[in-house]
Amino acid sequence: MKPEGDQTPRICPRCNNIATIRVKSRLWFELCFVPLVPMSSKHLWVCTVCQWSVPLQQGWEPALPGYGPQPGAQAQWQAPPYGLPPNAAQRGYDPGYPATSPKPA
Repeated sequence: MKPEGDQTPRICPRCNNIATIRVKSRLWFELCFVPLVPMSSKHLWVCTVCQWSVPLQQGWEPALPGYGPQPGAQAQWQAPPYGLPPNAAQRGYDPGYPATSPKPA
């Protein structure tokens, strides 16, 4: 994969890091692990942190950092569920050590 076009980092929709760039990926015909003939190429958006990738689509691109929502984009944020998690009443790991240990004489 080679970086292509404007290399301004964008916000990854999967991990929310500012690490998404535009790249060009090529598929090569190989003989004994030597690339000989380029067979096809794709233009992608790729996150360098979580390896998320999506083909380049007309009219859509990841958001630029610090500029708010893009025009025409719908919010994908959901409110977190309220209340305690299902295991909130359970205690964590308890090895069973006594509260006070006797001191050797």
